[in-house]
Amino acid sequence: MNKDNKFKYIFVELAHHLPYSIFGVCVGLVVMGFLTFFAILMQAEHLLPQASEELFHVFHPAHVLLSAVATTAMFWKHERNWIKAMFVGFVGSVTICGISDILFPYIGGLILGADMHVHICIIEEPQLVYPFAIFGILAGVFADKAFERSTEYSHSAHVFVSSMASILYLISFGMVDWIHWVGSVFIITIFAVMIPCCASDIAFPLACTCKKDNHKHG
Repeated sequence: MNKDNKFKYIFVELAHHLPYSIFGVCVGLVVMGFLTFFAILMQAEHLLPQASEELFHVFHPAHVLLSAVATTAMFWKHERNWIKAMFVGFVGSVTICGISDILFPYIGGLILGADMHVHICIIEEPQLVYPFAIFGILAGVFADKAFERSTEYSHSAHVFVSSMASILYLISFGMVDWIHWVGSVFIITIFAVMIPCCASDIAFPLACTCKKDNHKHG
């Protein structure tokens, strides 16, 4: 795939996945809205940050797993190189998921005036992240053989989990009163999902492929 075709393909893929991203963010907001509603109903809203942090430590590793699947599968569709696939899958999931789930919500919370705290899982709790990245890479290599549209299915799940992780981080580490800023949170989450997630699922793996397409399409 030459440079011009690569950029064109990336643009087409980004446009094609935009509805998945918007839908995933909306579903994530609705789910968190219900959780916040029940916490208030049970007069346990003071426990919401702690509960959200526990859930974040479920959704963030799941996000890394799905990101590794999508990133590796996208790369593997265009170039069959095990070493490069492992590198692309690892960097595209662990690094970019950290940007999506932590950096974007952290900066967004600061912009909205929240007293945000930094919590970086790959440094403080690496055991929660690295196993998911490794198995996600392996799954991404074999996903393309399992079903033709593996990248779209994994990207859809990836976007929803990423949305949940970003919102949970906001609530856990500074922005408890998020529901009154739901419009701003929606915008922050869209950016947190669209830019890093689409970069890791589409742009980054395609940018790492060689000009010559080694994959023989059947």
